[in-house]
Parts: sequence; C-alpha cells; structure tokens
Amino acid sequence: MERTLFDPVHNDFRDSVREFVRRNVVSEYERWESAGLVDRELWKQAGEAGFLGTAVPTGYGGGGEPDFRYNAVLVEEFARAGALSLSSGFGLHNDVVAPYLLELATEEQKRRWLPGFCSGDLVTAIAMTEPGAGSDLKAVRTTAVRDGDHYVLNGSKTFITNGIHADLVIVVAKTDPSAGARGISLLVVERDMPGFRRGRNLAKAGMHSQDTAELVFEDVRVPAANLLGEENQGFGYLMRNLPQERLSIAVVAVAAAQAALEWTVRYCRERRAFGQEIGRFQNSRFRLAEMATEIEIAQTYVDRAVLELNAGTLSPVDAAKAKWWTTELMKRTADDCLQLHGGYGYMDEYPISRFWRDARIHTIFGGTTEIMKEIIGRDLGF
Repeated sequence: MERTLFDPVHNDFRDSVREFVRRNVVSEYERWESAGLVDRELWKQAGEAGFLGTAVPTGYGGGGEPDFRYNAVLVEEFARAGALSLSSGFGLHNDVVAPYLLELATEEQKRRWLPGFCSGDLVTAIAMTEPGAGSDLKAVRTTAVRDGDHYVLNGSKTFITNGIHADLVIVVAKTDPSAGARGISLLVVERDMPGFRRGRNLAKAGMHSQDTAELVFEDVRVPAANLLGEENQGFGYLMRNLPQERLSIAVVAVAAAQAALEWTVRYCRERRAFGQEIGRFQNSRFRLAEMATEIEIAQTYVDRAVLELNAGTLSPVDAAKAKWWTTELMKRTADDCLQLHGGYGYMDEYPISRFWRDARIHTIFGGTTEIMKEIIGRDLGF
C-alpha cells in the first residue's frame, strides 16, 4: 500500500537526511561503536544541516516547523541505515527534551538555551531513572532543597541517554519529599556546575555508540532561574510529554524492522542451499510474508498516530499501544531475520547482527511493555 503520511516537502527533507547519513555517518559508525560514543562534531554538523530543533521557532535558531513528520523522517533514516544509536540520541534531543523547553521554559530560558540546542553546541538529556527507581517515577530519591536563590541538588541517576555529551540535563527531583508525585520538580543542570559529575559511560549489550551514563549530583547549587515550569508540578509535565516520546520510539521500531526485512530478503535471494535460493523454501517465504504483513500494518497505525500527535489528539493509551506493539514486533523481526541469515547473521560483518543486539532495549526504555499494557488495561476499566 502507498504510504501517504508525507508531503513533497518531507520527502525533500528525507533526501537531505539520507545524504547527511551517507556523507557523515556510514563510514564512521563502526569507529563510534568501538569508541562507545559518536564524535561531538556530529552534533554540530547536524545543527548546521538544520536537523536539530525543527520545531523550535526561527527566532531562536530553529526550523519553525512544529510538525512531527520532520522528526519522524530524521529518526527513520538513522534507523534504516542501521544507526539506531543515533535514532536514540538525536530522538531524545528533538522528540523528548524539546517539548519541555518549548512548553515550560521562560522567555529568558529560551533565549539562553534554544540557540545552542538548535546549533548542536548544547546537547541535552533528561535524567529520570535512578538505581532504585525506573518505571516508578514517584519513587525518585534525588532531592532539591531551596536555599535562597538556589536549589541544592543531591542524588544520582543512571541509564541516561546522551549522558556523556550532555551540556544541559533536565533533572527530575523531589522538592517536597513528603508529597509523593506532587512534590516532583524539573531542574536544568548545566555542564560546568560544581558538584555535577558523570560516572561511567555504561557498557551495554547493544547501542554501543549511544553514550549512556551515570550522573551524580553532590550539593549542586542550581539557580532558581533554572527551574523548568512550576515547582512541584514536574510529575504532571512528565506524564504530558510521555506520549510523544513513546511515539518516537514506535517510529524507530517500525523503520528499523523494515530495514531488517529488506536486508534479509536480499540475503535470501543471494544465499543458496540445496541448489536453490533459501528464500524459495516454504518456511523462509512464509516467515518473510508474515514479517512484511506485520510491519506494514504497524506502519499504518504509527502513521495515524503521527497525525493524531500533530493534531494534539494522541492519547497516552494510543501511544502506549503503538510503543509496546511495534517494539515487540521489532524484537521478533530481529530474531527471525537473524535466524534466516543462519550462522552469518551472528557475525558482525552483517548488519543484522548489530540490529539484533540494538533492538532488545526498545521494549524496555521509554516505558516497558508491561507498563504499556498496564496503561491500556486500566483504560479498559480494570
């Protein structure tokens, strides 16, 4: 079926992203995977190309296009190139952090942060997860105590995407520990603030070039001017922005699954066994047919969700459906495509090997499959 989500201007944008990937990513990606992070220069190159802050008004240096289809094109092209670490890192910057800055920042904060956000001079992260608090955000133990014109921030975070490169980190902290979810606030910590330090660039099963770090805050004096939104309203802000984050992950999942299917179809035409292409065996044909059907159906739902998001009508429940279904599909596709590659699929010289490793985390971050089903189940009245 013809995909009708995009207009010609989005297709032109896709051509630009694809050329950027060809020139700046493909030849360097293996080196970044070995190093455990991409070159910082890539962020500035992306900024120069106009790929950062597409939704940010032009007055702050952005693209002035609050149309999520541009965001989708960017992460899709990274995913289709097998560069899922970039889909994650740049997706976090554009799709997750940007809404907080656009919706909650004061005019002074916007002028201070958004130009660098769009140019790539300021890389961003959001610090929610703690060693003892993952899906349960109400259980965060990081605290921020008001002291005059500052908050004194103490705590630690883990699994933070962009954590090594980040210049601005939105930190989820308790400003009123006795109030539970109603005592959470968002504070923006800047790179050189005394007491803010980075722990390890965490070694992971996959997504090797996506810098994922531990962050530590020891008596960090954060100016009250860096409070994002209102004090003790942070939990509501987090819940409001989660649907876009989850849709972004779903967009990546479907694009990556489609890429894996295309690699595998090509391999099944090239690889021969028992005198014929392996794709001609009934088991291979049936499994390829199943994947092609599942991916196209998933794409249809995700494209509809993108339009709903643009219209401001995407519900948390529909976003949860998109997130869990597509990431589980991504995981199944990775496994089945590797199986069809046989022993060669387990070798790193084939892109399916890295995809198989990288796919696994997608059913976990941004809300686990189990949490997504809980959201949907509660909506059903249970």
